[in-house]
Amino acid sequence: MIGVSPEVGVRGCRVQSRPVDLDVVFLGTSGSAPTARRAPAATLVRRGGDRLLIDCGEGTQRQLLRSDVGLVELEEVFVTHFHADHYLGLPGMLKTFALRGRELPLTVYGPRGMRELLADLRRIFGRLTYQVDAVELQPGDALQRDGYAVVPFAVAHGVPALGYAIVEETRPGRFDAAIADELHIPHGPERGALQRGEPVTLADGTVVAPAQLLGPARPGRKVALTGDTAPAASVVAAAAGADLLVHDGTFCADERERARETGHSTAGEAALAAQEAGVRLLALTHLSSRYHGPDVADEARQLFPDTVVPRDFDLITIPFAERGAPELVVRGARLPRSGVVSEA
Repeated sequence: MIGVSPEVGVRGCRVQSRPVDLDVVFLGTSGSAPTARRAPAATLVRRGGDRLLIDCGEGTQRQLLRSDVGLVELEEVFVTHFHADHYLGLPGMLKTFALRGRELPLTVYGPRGMRELLADLRRIFGRLTYQVDAVELQPGDALQRDGYAVVPFAVAHGVPALGYAIVEETRPGRFDAAIADELHIPHGPERGALQRGEPVTLADGTVVAPAQLLGPARPGRKVALTGDTAPAASVVAAAAGADLLVHDGTFCADERERARETGHSTAGEAALAAQEAGVRLLALTHLSSRYHGPDVADEARQLFPDTVVPRDFDLITIPFAERGAPELVVRGARLPRSGVVSEA
């Protein structure tokens, strides 16, 4: 299982005591080519104010504009691999940012070859008004953020490729207000410090340790996104205990040999990975145009009942475990027009 230090984030900040929203917006869920209803690969993870774009297939900026997200000034894009359906939207989006006069730097992460790809794409998008950096990652190169980490992991696709896990830090246990009252701890900064796991000294000199008031530490949330992959033990390990596994579900069982040849998974194979990893919810994406979502879902649910097959503009909300289960919100990110959600 991927581990993340519970102590500090990238800016030296401890775990935030206030709940932070976490959801996943599906902007492109088709296979190698767009269809009338599904765009190529693009998934947006939103945690608090952070926006992490995983892959940027053709038309991603338009998908953002058609959603209630809008074309936000993304600071980080994570490319899983360099097949065209996963990055062709990048040069257009970078150019649009420049046409808007953007100044905020942007970093594009990816596997080995990311720097070369970005250098080649510069011939297309030309001079920009802001700095763009390419960073090449290896499996396990955790990127620490405030309260969580982005951890790349190995997948099996026949080319340099990565999946990405968003792994939150461990949270302090529940605060027992009744014990705090018994210890005469005043309401205010002292209780806040104890909830963050910091000892406090009271006015009479008594030192109160967090362990006196806090229950067992609680895990943070985890989301694992594979990109394109054949079945792989590394995926199961990276997704262990995840709240949500977003997995390649390109084919059904009737095309198992084709899946083998192209480095993809069937819906059933993705379900087995979810089962072995013990995840709470499986979402299948990158669907071949030969299948309908219900067919893919039916195959997977025979092995893993907690499976969904999102369409473009669906989203999945991920609460903390004690607050409920991950939930698919159909058309949850679609921008209404005149108060009416447009056609599928």
